Amino acid sequence: MIRILLAEDQAMVRQGLKMMIETDSEMRVTGEAGSGKDAVKLCESHAFDIIVLDIRMPEMNGLEAARIIRTRWPQCKVLMLTTFNDEQYALEALKLGANGYMLKDAEPEALIRSIRSCLAGGLALQDDVAAKIIPQLLRGTGEKQQVDASITPRELAIIRQVGVGRSNLEIASELGLSVGTVKNHLSQVMDKLDLRDRTQLAIYAIRHGIV
Repeated sequence: MIRILLAEDQAMVRQGLKMMIETDSEMRVTGEAGSGKDAVKLCESHAFDIIVLDIRMPEMNGLEAARIIRTRWPQCKVLMLTTFNDEQYALEALKLGANGYMLKDAEPEALIRSIRSCLAGGLALQDDVAAKIIPQLLRGTGEKQQVDASITPRELAIIRQVGVGRSNLEIASELGLSVGTVKNHLSQVMDKLDLRDRTQLAIYAIRHGIV
């Protein structure tokens, strides 16, 4: 069973989202929160596989909650779900370690696919969100920076796959490796580059012209 924490301050919206998510027989909303602060508190006492966070909530917004959750419980995936199709919100969420950014008007099937993609190690972005933020990432801060000299050709190939949003299983299939080998390479790469998570690695790949 996939354990999901759903954080949304409007109770009716939260119940609607819960019903959508639980149309998948493998998914259960095992925690509900009405604020970012409550979401963090629930993470202290319960284990979740993925946290679905609204951005604008009282007491503590979803972005701050995402930062705390990804820092304290890095094994938990975070999917931002919001009404705001704003590239700055999306960029900030990804920089803080969110594994995906979806809009509340997404179809139930798209939401469920996004949850599964995050859990599989992918980067879940709704198409119209991606259309706004990818150009921002490509622009970066100007001239492309050089890739760290310690990165091997195999590691570079894996970074490229992460940059285009592929999961560990897809990378393994594409490069003819085991999933375990891919995970080991990713761990080594993130140590070398001093990156916290896969999302930061994807941004690194784009800003350094790897993809």
